[in-house]
Amino acid sequence: MRKLLVILLCSNIALACNTNHKKPDQAQLEKYDNLTQEFETAYFASGCFWCVEAVYDNVKGVKEVISGYSGGHTKNPTYEESNTGRTGHAEAVKVIYDADVVSFDTLVDVYFASQDVTQVNGQGPDRGSQYRSIIFYQNDKEKEIIDNKINALQPKYDKPIAAEVMSFDKFWIAEGYHQDYKKKHPNNRYIQNVSNPRFERFKRKLPDVLK
Repeated sequence: MRKLLVILLCSNIALACNTNHKKPDQAQLEKYDNLTQEFETAYFASGCFWCVEAVYDNVKGVKEVISGYSGGHTKNPTYEESNTGRTGHAEAVKVIYDADVVSFDTLVDVYFASQDVTQVNGQGPDRGSQYRSIIFYQNDKEKEIIDNKINALQPKYDKPIAAEVMSFDKFWIAEGYHQDYKKKHPNNRYIQNVSNPRFERFKRKLPDVLK
């Protein structure tokens, strides 16, 4: 099993390195900007952003999920740069959501229900600081919600909850080929063997939040 996971991870990296590195096109960026102005936003990091995007894409009230990088100290990070772990960035997602349909509180529940909450610097086979778990807050109310969720979860586990709680600073949109990756590549081995099982585990925990 360990060998399979290593092979899948290496295939994942190789695929990314051999793909066009351009950012999303102008029309896509304008769509993101328009939605951001109309709805609320939240930012999460939890392992591979392909997996996290696929989870939030299926939550009622979520209008768009964008893959990118956040939590680091460099500008305009690329996939290859973030993968070294030296930029400080984690693979993250920007969730654009309708607050009249889904609350930030529920999005945090989704976050914890869709991961191994005690795994440090990664999720599943994706390991390294670029895959660490971070919940970003944009105001005191969001921080209070996050802290309360962690305090309620911690007694259920022998190990510390691994997610960092970080004030949001900047989100850098990832290369275009990362966006909607699961939708575009449903037969990819990583999607079938890592992302899909992760989603199924989440679905069993919180079926009522799904579209």
